[in-house]
Amino acid sequence: MSAEFILETQGLTKEFKGFVAVSDVDLKVQRGHIHALIGPNGAGKTTFFNLLTKFLNPTSGRIVYNDIDITAEQPAQTARRGIVRSFQISAVFPHMTVLENVRAALQRSLGTSFHFWKAEKTLFPLHERARQLLAEVDLESFADTMTVELPYGRKRALELATTLALEPELMLLDEPTQGMGHEDVDRVTQLIKKVSAGRTILMVEHNMNVVSSIANRITVLQRGAIIADGPYAEVSKNPLVIEAYMGTTDTALQGAHA
Repeated sequence: MSAEFILETQGLTKEFKGFVAVSDVDLKVQRGHIHALIGPNGAGKTTFFNLLTKFLNPTSGRIVYNDIDITAEQPAQTARRGIVRSFQISAVFPHMTVLENVRAALQRSLGTSFHFWKAEKTLFPLHERARQLLAEVDLESFADTMTVELPYGRKRALELATTLALEPELMLLDEPTQGMGHEDVDRVTQLIKKVSAGRTILMVEHNMNVVSSIANRITVLQRGAIIADGPYAEVSKNPLVIEAYMGTTDTALQGAHA
């Protein structure tokens, strides 16, 4: 694999008692790109993410990251390499402030994540970096707000900040705009584009307007297999893709759920 690609899967397959959830997937993610993984419900997108992050072991195939075969690694090893996943469900601490949430993520770099007895002042050096990360996702004015009081879209922005705190080289975003109103979708879409600078993003996303506006490349899964791969303009006209989305025309595809 050339340095051009940060991640490659080769023949990646996952079977569950005879059911093939991911079937012989060859995927290449170009370094520095936003790469979208789309497909109808049940297409195998979440299973594929679970294989990348080692929540599942593949039945066959390989996962290569930065030219290293990581197929047999433990989840923690893979995370330390800089592959960080953000989940569909907002994963923040509701009864901590926005700043404290980011600071907690930054503690990992100090090796004090579980040192609950340490004085809080030992964490003060992290505040400046935490505030930088909040600025990156447009949350600096919410630093002292209790997270439970944040609107849903802002919570997802906070989750982006805590993901960035782990210094990912490859961010896996699992349906980042799910459940959002139009205004929040637009805001989070722009944030994803903003934080992608200097990073690579692989995202599962159901909103085709999001995908068409920020993804450099799109891979379409159906029944666990790739049926199309390329830029949006090309993929959205592919007859197999249009058919997979119940569809009729590419306008139906734009509003489809993945």
